[in-house]
Amino acid sequence: MPVPEWMSQDPRLRHHHHRDAQPGLTVAFPDWVSDPVRDAFAGVGIERLWQHQADAASAAFSGRSVAMATPTASGKSAAYLLPVIAAGLDRRLGFAVDRGPLDLDRGHSALYLAPTKALAHDQLRACRELGLPGWQPIALDGDSSDGERRFARELGQFVLTNPDMLHRSVLPSHHRWTRLLSTLRYVVIDEAHRYRGVFGAHTAAVLRRLRRLAHHYGADPVFISASATLSGPGELLQRLSGVPEVVEITEDASARPAVDYLIWQPVDDPHHEAAEVMARLVTEGRQVLTFTTSRVQAELVALRAQEQAGAASVKSYRSGYLAEDRRALEAGLQSGRLRGVACTNALELGVDIAGVDAVINCGFPGTLASLRQQAGRAGRAGADALAVLIPKADPLDAYLCEHPELIFEAPVERTVLHPENPQVLALQVAAAAQELPVTEEDDRWFGPTLPAVLERLTATGYLRHRPAGWFWTRPDRAVDSIDLRAAGGHSVEVVDQATGRVLGQVDPSAADRSVHSGAIYLHQGEPWLVTDYRPNENTALVRPGRDGYFTQALGHSDIEIIEQLRRDRLGAAEVFFGTVELSSQVTGFLRRDEVSGTVWDSTPLELPRHTLRTQAVWYTVDAAALADFPAKDLPGAAHAAEHTAIGLLPAFAPCDRWDIGGLSTTLHPDTGKLTVFVHDGAAGGAGFAEQGYARIEPWLSATLDRLRKCPCEAGCPACVVSPKCGNGNEPLNKAAAARLLELILS
Repeated sequence: MPVPEWMSQDPRLRHHHHRDAQPGLTVAFPDWVSDPVRDAFAGVGIERLWQHQADAASAAFSGRSVAMATPTASGKSAAYLLPVIAAGLDRRLGFAVDRGPLDLDRGHSALYLAPTKALAHDQLRACRELGLPGWQPIALDGDSSDGERRFARELGQFVLTNPDMLHRSVLPSHHRWTRLLSTLRYVVIDEAHRYRGVFGAHTAAVLRRLRRLAHHYGADPVFISASATLSGPGELLQRLSGVPEVVEITEDASARPAVDYLIWQPVDDPHHEAAEVMARLVTEGRQVLTFTTSRVQAELVALRAQEQAGAASVKSYRSGYLAEDRRALEAGLQSGRLRGVACTNALELGVDIAGVDAVINCGFPGTLASLRQQAGRAGRAGADALAVLIPKADPLDAYLCEHPELIFEAPVERTVLHPENPQVLALQVAAAAQELPVTEEDDRWFGPTLPAVLERLTATGYLRHRPAGWFWTRPDRAVDSIDLRAAGGHSVEVVDQATGRVLGQVDPSAADRSVHSGAIYLHQGEPWLVTDYRPNENTALVRPGRDGYFTQALGHSDIEIIEQLRRDRLGAAEVFFGTVELSSQVTGFLRRDEVSGTVWDSTPLELPRHTLRTQAVWYTVDAAALADFPAKDLPGAAHAAEHTAIGLLPAFAPCDRWDIGGLSTTLHPDTGKLTVFVHDGAAGGAGFAEQGYARIEPWLSATLDRLRKCPCEAGCPACVVSPKCGNGNEPLNKAAAARLLELILS
């Protein structure tokens, strides 16, 4: 379907990028694929393979680990399912190279790991559609019944789960999972680009624990990773799993529809215009996904689009919905009954949707990887498709609107992963020791830093050294102190006070801001007024709310220095590393008009202050050294220098920018000076700030170099504008930031 005439002639259309269709290159199924498997794939419309599918499947079948990074809808699922199914159905199969002893009488098994439960269930549905007799796929997650868990242990040939379940349930109880672990031939890691930063480091350690236990029971699995948006997929799989060699599959041979990418500059509120464009495309017969950057906006966009296109045809989709609500929405999308969905990135990883004609991004999602992953949902049925970016009114989106080459031509960001993170590795090695005593030979799994980690755990009393190795000494479970995603706490249930029905769930880290007393909680387009928020009981009571307004929480954050562990001098600055405490508190909320966004009124709240103790690197500059520096430029200088330094820290400490944060002020109460902090985002620290301190001079020198060489005039995402700034990227002064760093480094 071409770009509608009403869009192509609208002055709000700022940029139009067309990608031609490509025909694709098909090949026959490899000889090792049996006739029943070929027939099953033919039954779902796959009679021949794309070249890259055949290459990936054959490499994995021969015993080599494979990293696939091809676009959305290029058939990665079929590529990893072929060797998995072959192993599960034919017990006589052996690898072309020796992978160690396997009990062939018990068959082969495989694991599938997804970052979300929804994606695992969607893959299970696709597996069952093949209708292969004798093949036993099963989902395993927190919603699984006792019977389903028992089936997975005793009979499951392809167990679809997530890293959290593997970490908390399977590995600590490995004696009950002997059948699976002893016959484990493949481990599939889907959406590999999501395993980054601290979450990625934890998952990498979990996979090393898995490989260690599988080896203990006689197996040595092949790893297969899949991602649509990834730079360096082979290197990522190596760092994630620890396998030494990986075959990269990055050339896409699939047929691709033509896609028109548009940048649509709004003159009104971008969410209003996203709803308008969505409704108009829906009424023209297109199926549309609209991605927003917040759960509240997903609900509001859906609500506005419903008013224009019909309530039955447009819904919202976000995290926090109950499982049955999510699956009903997914079924409506897949069947085509649901014509429009406004969603958060929960749907980016949720389901494999066919037949979407258009994707709208209301706001840049923060990374090119996410943008392309979301836009890649368009055109999945083979028809020409439409992708529209509607930028928000902030510097980052505005810059991209003026420089579309950054969207259409720039490579996606590399996924930064540091599996040797000492804070993470210590926790995970302790968990491994409870599963099986750790020995010095286990450095083959956990790396060369294992001796230092064992010494530290022994000195602190967590492990005890005996001739057979290092043992866990405590009565509790080591895994219970490890949260892979660092969220912590129990979800807050949103309950209809009249009926007791649970409407949805809210992550504890977001509850104070979204379900405080007086908040409007939107659920599938319906407003509910929070009448009683009980954080100690993990409950928020609601009743049907009034139309006409939405709520916006207000709060403040701060950082307190707890302990200085190291200190040094750098030019006009002093540099420190130590322990800090981050604090945040919701202090009130605004009621805003649903249509215009204008503020109706403000209401104070008394909610608890939340704290996080972590580690930070910071530098201070004396007032005397700043005597000739214009006072009006100092706030923007410190803030811009902070942003650029955060963006460059991954070059000096292998972290992800989403795992670190910062704060800058011209007068911090603990130092009495201009102070710039960069801190770890994980409780207790993750080692990133410490490495930043160790390399402070080259790090800040690179920061100054970036400020000097970036060709923009006043600042852009390539230097000082941050997609995660809590202050809306205000104030920022690029030139003053360069002068500040020149002063420090002189």
